[in-house]
Amino acid sequence: MKKIAVVAPFYNEVDNIKKFVDQVFSAMDKFSTDWELILVDDGSIDGGYDLIQSEYSNNKNLKLVKLVKNFGQTAATQAGIDLSDSKIIVTLDSDLQNDPQDIPMMVNHLVDFNMNLVVGWRKQRKDGLFLRRIPSFLANKLISFITGVKLHDYGCSLKVYRASCLKKVRLYGEMHRFIPTWLATQSNPRKIVEIPVNHNPRVAGKSKYGISRTFRVVIDLLSIYFFMRFLSKPGHFFGFIGMIFFFAGTLVLSLLTYEKLFLGADIGSRPLLLAGILFFTVGIQLISFGVLGEILSRTYFASSKEKPYQVEE
Repeated sequence: MKKIAVVAPFYNEVDNIKKFVDQVFSAMDKFSTDWELILVDDGSIDGGYDLIQSEYSNNKNLKLVKLVKNFGQTAATQAGIDLSDSKIIVTLDSDLQNDPQDIPMMVNHLVDFNMNLVVGWRKQRKDGLFLRRIPSFLANKLISFITGVKLHDYGCSLKVYRASCLKKVRLYGEMHRFIPTWLATQSNPRKIVEIPVNHNPRVAGKSKYGISRTFRVVIDLLSIYFFMRFLSKPGHFFGFIGMIFFFAGTLVLSLLTYEKLFLGADIGSRPLLLAGILFFTVGIQLISFGVLGEILSRTYFASSKEKPYQVEE
């Protein structure tokens, strides 16, 4: 078993990938322990895979895998994590904006302070102000507020994990930016720390990130919030909202019934009647969803190895 694995997905980075590999080798040679670089080609079509295969075919520290198509950064990162059997896992981008020379510092911090995750903070970020830095700042504030895991830079791919914690988390969709939040549900949040790292401007290739990702963050955040707070008690989530609608509908219908029976009012054409029926029906449905969610939650925990708690190692 190697002690440290560096996982780096890449997609159409032929102009950067060889220099990136050389920089990782230079940084990792500072360690006396065994290490490996796991490069995951996420369906590139620019020849980057063939370049690396020909240049480093006999290098024992390099593991190269090619996905059949472009699955996205989250899936490619998970593929690299699955291939690793190391005790410490490092993730970073291969576009040369993350600095591999920061890896030894971050690994030492993880070990010396007994952390489960060390997150890079691009304090002096070399990206565009309006399309990258401002949306990222707002997204980081929103994520920190909603999840309770306070970080300045969720989007920095340079992170160092204790593998025993990371492998308890499965990544789907585009959830790579939320790994610290997922990890906080599986381990002690106080063992997640953030330290400043270097950041370089992109000098070659094309960025795979855009303003559209800001909207995806908001959508993903809703899922994260639900799983963090209500995975083991979905009835509380749906039931609370359902009870609000149920009581609102009951109140409206009771008021209209009183007016009809005791005041002789005509309620058949009033919009309030439709609103009351709608609120009452939606409330019943949400409460029913909550009951079904509780049944599914108990079935999930009973039939899988997952537990609604984690014991500190």
